[in-house]
Amino acid sequence: MRAPVNRSEIRVSVESYECTLRRLAIGDDAFIDGLLAGDPTNLAQSGLDPKSHALVRLGALIAVDAAAPSYLDALESARACGASNEELVGCLIAVLPELGAARVISAAPRLGLALGYDVAAALEDLASPLG
Repeated sequence: MRAPVNRSEIRVSVESYECTLRRLAIGDDAFIDGLLAGDPTNLAQSGLDPKSHALVRLGALIAVDAAAPSYLDALESARACGASNEELVGCLIAVLPELGAARVISAAPRLGLALGYDVAAALEDLASPLG
């Protein structure tokens, strides 16, 4: 995304984000319904690139302590945009200062399961005398 180059572009950019904030703040049902209608609309309105959009959505799932199955769509979207497993796990690191250790500790095994890695089983294997 390029930076605005003249005053009229700056004004349009400010008006756009200010209008979006107002519409969200008043709970504009038509606007919100449009954003919820589908991923392409939500992505376009967010102004984010597809990979960043998917990673932000994953961060939101971590923030609300979502169940493991809830991560699957977010991971699928992020992977479709080229996100690596390291970047997906990096979301845990990125949100740690804002959410705190307890939330990230809770989310780590859930994200692991969604990635196909059973963190709890791996920890048990490490603790066993045969591990």
